[in-house]
Amino acid sequence: MGFVKEKGAGILVCLGIGVVCFFLGKAFPIIGGPVFAIIIGMVLALIWKNKEKVQAGITFTSKKILQWAVILLGFGLNLSVLLQTGAQSLPIILATIATSLVIAFVLCKVMKMPGKIACLVGVGSSICGGSAIAATAPVIDADDEEVAQAISVIFLFNVLAAIIFPYLGTLLGFVGSEGFGIFAGTAVNDTSSVTATASTWDSMHGLGTATLNKAVTVKLTRTLAIIPITLVLAFRRMRREKQENREGRKLEWKKIFPVFILYFVLASVITTVAVNGFAVSVAVFDPLKELSKFLIIMAMAAIGLNTDVVKLIKQGGKPILMGFCCWAGITGVSLLMQYVMGIW
Repeated sequence: MGFVKEKGAGILVCLGIGVVCFFLGKAFPIIGGPVFAIIIGMVLALIWKNKEKVQAGITFTSKKILQWAVILLGFGLNLSVLLQTGAQSLPIILATIATSLVIAFVLCKVMKMPGKIACLVGVGSSICGGSAIAATAPVIDADDEEVAQAISVIFLFNVLAAIIFPYLGTLLGFVGSEGFGIFAGTAVNDTSSVTATASTWDSMHGLGTATLNKAVTVKLTRTLAIIPITLVLAFRRMRREKQENREGRKLEWKKIFPVFILYFVLASVITTVAVNGFAVSVAVFDPLKELSKFLIIMAMAAIGLNTDVVKLIKQGGKPILMGFCCWAGITGVSLLMQYVMGIW
């Protein structure tokens, strides 16, 4: 009862926003539910000044429920299928991820940006947009405003990609579903925008869902990079905390190490074993995948409610420039790798 009394009201607020934004995301996939949620949350934060009674629940949603969403995301990953069908695109995926991370690291130093925002923008650009940011934020202890900043940057270039890339693909001479599917899967950040981009290409060229299927498989293969990147970031943080712990206090490793990422891996293994070893239908895990998407939307609503939108806009110039450079770098490297490999 104490938990419900302390956090129930705030969780219900985020749940209400989440339900509305879930359906808005279905109606407008080019934008997606998480972006609707964070925008509505930020607008409400402007006019809702006295949130003391709901603040504990909002904070719980933005932290704990966000981690639960990442864990459930693992049930959508059949590791064997991704490794088989994504093998062709793996060199391109690795090249684009490395490009984005290097660009983010260099620009962070050159532009003297806060390291956490730079990390979130770099990881979000290189892996899978909102999901990667959701997984990385607790590991590096990013606050809600930093998460909102990164999500906003990723959203901007997701929308541009979904609008521009199908026509860019035609201009560049892509034919059929193979090359453009890999391009969309490696150069567009968020799953919703990958879906919108690939579906537009299918519609333009009468390909059914061939490009969509290819792009989503490549995109899900990229998602696996969440695991090594978050673990590396966690070990870096633990090492730094140990060096800074000059007074000899006992470090609380559970607060630093991302245990939820291990559960994410376990969820992926459960799906893989169930589907491959026991012939369980993939459709069995669809409700968990949908629940994961919904919980991310709830968490983004909470993050929006905790964000000062005026401050966000004032500080937005450098992150947007970084996001553009990461986006341009990923796009260029994806095309270059396909050309070298003879795919395009």
